[in-house]
Amino acid sequence: MASPQVPLEREIKNLIKTGRYYFGSRRSLRALKRGEAKVLIVAENTPPNLKEKALYYAKLAGVQVIAYKGSSVNLGLSVGKPFPISMIAVLDVGSSRLLEVASLQGSGYE
Repeated sequence: MASPQVPLEREIKNLIKTGRYYFGSRRSLRALKRGEAKVLIVAENTPPNLKEKALYYAKLAGVQVIAYKGSSVNLGLSVGKPFPISMIAVLDVGSSRLLEVASLQGSGYE
């Protein structure tokens, strides 16, 4: 049986090909504040102060938050970048089924 992280990584790769998104905490927080983000993906080792801000703004905006069960380095590698990425703000999911996989997996945050 495959781990639940595998479909999430596959859908993130599909998102990168077909959707619209912002990498990084600064741009992701800005997208949350402006109401542009539909989904927020947060790496497991995101600094606590950034994670608290992101969760706060996501709750205010009614945005679903997906906890990525891996480090920011792994999140960066899963999208094909050679650097760590702590957050991805999804503006348009494209043809990925990211929302379906996220609802099955659960957000990981309360």
